[in-house]
Amino acid sequence: MRKSKKSERQELLSLEMKDYKLDPDAMIQVFDLTKVYNITEGIEVRALNGVSLEVKKGEFVSVMGPSGSGKTTLLNMIGALDNPTGGAVYINRINVAHMNDDQRTNLRLKEIGFIFQFYNLVPVLSVYENVELPMLFAGKPDKERKKMVNNLLDLVGLGEKEKHLPSELSGGEQQRVAIARSLSNEPSILIADEPTGEL
Repeated sequence: MRKSKKSERQELLSLEMKDYKLDPDAMIQVFDLTKVYNITEGIEVRALNGVSLEVKKGEFVSVMGPSGSGKTTLLNMIGALDNPTGGAVYINRINVAHMNDDQRTNLRLKEIGFIFQFYNLVPVLSVYENVELPMLFAGKPDKERKKMVNNLLDLVGLGEKEKHLPSELSGGEQQRVAIARSLSNEPSILIADEPTGEL
């Protein structure tokens, strides 16, 4: 018997690590986050070392630092794209590490919008299809998808280029497609990795 979303959430909440003080008003809480990459035997790179932060609903937070300081690594941890070596990431008071693959995929699909540093557009899909793709995975009806895609492309000024492939666009235009795509499922959290790099 398949569990309801409510019972799944209750089960995940019951697995919370009691050592961390969870704020009911926080959407994102990161505690003592560490990420270590083992390059070769005896050589490791510590990309994150004891990072903690909190983001409440409606807050806009900028992560700043020099190249190679772990900004993208941190965003990938918050977005459930990678697992930390130590510490914990909580989204809406649920420890992401306790989620199974399906739950993490569902979290990324419905709750988190990503604007990647290198766009990550599907090269064989048109501008329209790239923006529509997350809504297809979410099972939204045709009419709703069409309205949302048209609105988003107008918002980023690319309504006239909906049939173009990513390779036919400038870097700035591809970035705007990525922004539109990130908003397509109306996420509660938007993670943007250098979103203005090509604008």
